[in-house]
Amino acid sequence: MSKTKKRSAPVPQMSKQEKRRAEQEQQKQKTRILIVSTVAIVVIIFVALFMLASKDSSSTTADPVNFNYSEMPRLGNEDAPVKLVEFGDYKCPACAQFAGGIKPQIVQKYIEEGKAALYFVNMAFIGPDSETASLAALSVYHQSNDEFWKFYDAIYKNQGAEDVEWATADYLVELAQKEKLAIDYDLLRKDIENRTYAEELSRDIQLANDSKVTTTPSLFINGVMTAEPFNFEAISAQIDEVAQAVKAE
Repeated sequence: MSKTKKRSAPVPQMSKQEKRRAEQEQQKQKTRILIVSTVAIVVIIFVALFMLASKDSSSTTADPVNFNYSEMPRLGNEDAPVKLVEFGDYKCPACAQFAGGIKPQIVQKYIEEGKAALYFVNMAFIGPDSETASLAALSVYHQSNDEFWKFYDAIYKNQGAEDVEWATADYLVELAQKEKLAIDYDLLRKDIENRTYAEELSRDIQLANDSKVTTTPSLFINGVMTAEPFNFEAISAQIDEVAQAVKAE
């Protein structure tokens, strides 16, 4: 008996229009894959660059700045194990917020307990009267370290607008008188007008540049800049960590 051969079903043929649609769909799929791949590569590159920048940043802050603390106004015990250095501009609104918000917490928890001392460095850059205010503060400091900190608080508490030249000699002398600072007011005016401490101010500004300070306020804890000068919990944690390290030495 002969076997009957099965006939295969005819393969349906696509029309030219269907072929064109199929080709277009394939092209769209390839384009989507290319776009997704490109985006993924770009994301990977950005992540790599960010990690590299973070690594570079951490490496620069790993080496503490060796400050000459004896040249700076000091609030607290000279022998305190933790030394905080603030870089500020008396015309800086953020510095006024730091002085009124963060500094009192540092004073209460650490300075009054003898655990830390706060130092100040002038970074006068906002306007001409930034320098005037700094020269006035330096004059007060050289007359009395204790009165300096009263003047520091008074300037920030009575800070004028950032875009107005308010820190004049008259204003600053009157402010010192209003606060009843135990200093020579005539000497204060003379020091401001004669720019007696201009060289010292230039030294402070150079120290800011050397310490890679680009914004105010900037806060250093035992020579290492803190990343969050407005986060007291972070500052507190860093102070405690540094204190433990000093104690273990």
